[in-house]
Amino acid sequence: MHINASVTPSSPVKAPPPPLLTAAWEAAHGPTTASPTAALRQTRADEPCARLARMNFTRDVVDAVPRTRIALVAIDHAGARRELTFGEVSHRAARLAGTLTTAGVGRGDVVMTLIGNRPEWVLALLACFRIGAVALPCSEQLRAGDLRARMDAAEPALVIADERDADTVRAAGFAGTVLDADDERLYAAAPVPAVDLSDEDAALIVFTSGTTGAPKPIRHGQRYLAGQAVQAEHWFGAREGELAWCTAASGWSKSTRNSFIAPWLRGASALLHDARFDAQERLELVEREGVDVLCMAPTEYRAIAKRAQLRPLGLRHAVAAGEPLNPEIVELWQERAGVAVHDGYGQTETGALTGMPLGEPVRPGSMGRPLPGFRLWVEEGELCADPATVPTFFIDGPREEPWHTGDRVREDADGYLWFEGRTDDVIISAGYRIGPFEVESALLSHPAVAEAAAVAAPDDERGQVVRAVVVLRAGHAPGDQLAAELQRHAREQTAPYKYPRIVDFANELPKTASGKIRRAALRGA
Repeated sequence: MHINASVTPSSPVKAPPPPLLTAAWEAAHGPTTASPTAALRQTRADEPCARLARMNFTRDVVDAVPRTRIALVAIDHAGARRELTFGEVSHRAARLAGTLTTAGVGRGDVVMTLIGNRPEWVLALLACFRIGAVALPCSEQLRAGDLRARMDAAEPALVIADERDADTVRAAGFAGTVLDADDERLYAAAPVPAVDLSDEDAALIVFTSGTTGAPKPIRHGQRYLAGQAVQAEHWFGAREGELAWCTAASGWSKSTRNSFIAPWLRGASALLHDARFDAQERLELVEREGVDVLCMAPTEYRAIAKRAQLRPLGLRHAVAAGEPLNPEIVELWQERAGVAVHDGYGQTETGALTGMPLGEPVRPGSMGRPLPGFRLWVEEGELCADPATVPTFFIDGPREEPWHTGDRVREDADGYLWFEGRTDDVIISAGYRIGPFEVESALLSHPAVAEAAAVAAPDDERGQVVRAVVVLRAGHAPGDQLAAELQRHAREQTAPYKYPRIVDFANELPKTASGKIRRAALRGA
């Protein structure tokens, strides 16, 4: 498919560098500028996105900050609080990198992490970035089967796990070295220097759900780290000296880029909270810690508005991403909490692509405009992107042809984008992208189930929830008790966020002439 060549191409806009990478960026490419993109582009880029030939995030960002500046404010599940300076983070990450090197981990080797929202998770990722190892952060919600699938796909050389997650790693059958994230001996090795890396060297692996198979590994290069500068400046919006809090759980793409990378690129500190979601506690932490920038999933904004007493919080800025944010919630937070929530949009493969522009009135319900320099367009109702203009595009992706997001979007006269749904069967629930195959596979492993189909059902708080339509084997009768049993079984077989919150029974599933399940018919039932 070719982009409409009848539209006059404009010169690509180079993404601005973060303050701490300016010298390296301009040495390679000269001075850079950026201006907001007012409308979607329908032309292929005239040149590839800017590249840094020699880079290392830990050296260029972490080691370059004044050592006494606060890098992390961490609060554990019991409420204990600690602060780590950039000097401490740099020193401990360099020593952990030494431990990894001693254990035989080298450039290009994969290191899996299974750690909560704790400094140890950040240090593990930084240690990988320092020596050119590839970090594979995993959510603590994953079950042994989920981990096994990721191990088979990515072949990690080593695992760093929280003590509370060690049993899950063992149950996954990992035969290699497993390091305890809480063991102080991890930081006993001599620190190692940061290596020079290219923008195409792998830095990170994250998994994304598909419609027809198991979750797929997505590899991001070193440019993904530096490339966060665009969204960090033009959407996330943290400022030097501020405190930013991205509440996404470790192991997901948004947590990796916004829990600490985006704040640090802008000179801000990052807050980590290692505890389950509690609406009232969330507000109390924002107030007590003096959070300036808040990044949450739309489901969390909705849940807080429903379960807690919204009030002025002292927030300067707030952003949301991962699923559509309904207009009434934006208006409610603006009215009661005194902050305009700026919605944004991105994918695991691409990183952030759009955001509500800073300095302009928020348009409730819109996911904003394309980030500066990013060329996006709507083709037959689907949002498409030119990968050559997206510095955070995954390194194994096709950069010479348009990227089809699979998301249905409309564009208004001012270039603002409005999410309308998926073109495929992926379910977006509370910000999680869930492939129907994962849910169906879990249900089919139950002896009572002959066939199963998973589809999205609307939900006021989560946006969507998983609905399962099940055909039973002979000898099994439908009922509430069996539905609850199937839900428990699904939670045991795969991550809990994937389980069907609605279970319906049917005599047969609607299918095409070739035998494929017609999920669209089930969604409308």
